[in-house]
Amino acid sequence: MKDHQFCFGILGCGMIAGIHAEAIGSIPEAVLAGVADANAERERAFAAQRGVHAYESYDQMLSDPQLDVICICTPSGFHAENALAALRHGKHVVLEKPMALSAKSADEIVAACAQAGKLLTVISQLRFSEDVQRVRALLAENALGRLTLCSLYMKYHRSVEYYASSPWKGTKAFDGGGALMNQGIHGVDLLEYIVGPIKAVTGKARTLSHRIEVEDTAVAMLEFENGALGVIEASTCAYPGFERRIELHGDKGYIMLKNNQIEKMMVNGEEFSAEVADAGTSSDPGALHCEMHRRQIQNLLAAIRGEEELVVDANEGRKAIRVIEAVYRA
Repeated sequence: MKDHQFCFGILGCGMIAGIHAEAIGSIPEAVLAGVADANAERERAFAAQRGVHAYESYDQMLSDPQLDVICICTPSGFHAENALAALRHGKHVVLEKPMALSAKSADEIVAACAQAGKLLTVISQLRFSEDVQRVRALLAENALGRLTLCSLYMKYHRSVEYYASSPWKGTKAFDGGGALMNQGIHGVDLLEYIVGPIKAVTGKARTLSHRIEVEDTAVAMLEFENGALGVIEASTCAYPGFERRIELHGDKGYIMLKNNQIEKMMVNGEEFSAEVADAGTSSDPGALHCEMHRRQIQNLLAAIRGEEELVVDANEGRKAIRVIEAVYRA
């Protein structure tokens, strides 16, 4: 089997692990072999539902020579140490966001990848959207002229029950941050991926509605290396929750993305609009589908085989953390 398929293990059997399992199951050259979780009851239930092995510990999983790739789906505060352990054991890694809670820890992962000679991809699945790739191509062609305003709006809602559902949610030690580091990091990654590097950041972060240790509201002003300006607005207390939006304006046109799809644009004097359905994750993080995860994991496997460049390596994964840390410092 190993000659033809990549064997996966999943660490952490919470909500996002189900997405990884579904994505792995949809890839012909991949197979989920087993799982591990500190909560033995949850691990056994997850393993039994999918007919895979339940390891006694993470160390036992990492010591299994059958496994090629480890998907890390633990609370954010464990991501760095879990990734470093997997790399030390010679495994390739799929690492959920954020890859670490600081740029310093992210740098340690970058160095460990080089030392181990293994590949690590940080889940930034929205990069694999057809519309996102189309927008990047349009900007590369200067279809909007000179970019002037490039902004990101993430006005989400998370209930009291959401934070109460796990003891680590909303904590500095295990979430590292709130509306930006936890809920908003995909949007920050996507904005910089589309527009280009962010040169300077200033902002404010506050906890205005929830009784949590991290921010539930943040705003930032941005200056991009290409000269454009922009803002980020992030919240988990914008009732009842609204879909993520990215707005790009230039002196010859505009593009407006709802989630990862083009909703409106004007390019070369022609306007376009489309009905874009809500993803449902603005108020329910569980309303997530596996297709983009599947594409990202397939990209990792192709990169391991030497057939493609890895789209989101550890260096790419640290970029959004760098931006968010700059907002927190400001």
